[in-house]
Amino acid sequence: MEEERLQRIKAGAFLASVTGISALIGFSATLSTAKKSDPKYFSKGLHGGAELGDAGAILALRALGWGTLYAVAGTGFLCYGIWKLSGARDLKDFRVKMGNLLPTLPKNNPPQSRTEFSGLNDFLTYVSEEYGKKSVKEK
Repeated sequence: MEEERLQRIKAGAFLASVTGISALIGFSATLSTAKKSDPKYFSKGLHGGAELGDAGAILALRALGWGTLYAVAGTGFLCYGIWKLSGARDLKDFRVKMGNLLPTLPKNNPPQSRTEFSGLNDFLTYVSEEYGKKSVKEK
């Protein structure tokens, strides 16, 4: 019981940290793109003043806030709705019900194809060649 609780805490901390890092990276990328596209208005928005750049920055921050709220609330309501529609009492019950509902993935033991690649180019070449072979076999 205590191990399960500790595992849940670890899983929650992991998901929270991944979410936080993703949000930080996304926000940083958006800011850097805005700065690169129009550095003059971007710097005016940072230093204050009652010019057009400030109104745009304030509007963008407000839109970011509302968009974040809608995304989090919408995802939360969607997950909660799926949970309630499934009729599950707890997480284990939900996992079992979804496991019965969703198709099972076949085991790949022993592997029927390559599993090690020297790089991304090697992997993409392999995938494109295998896709071509499967298309010919299906016809």
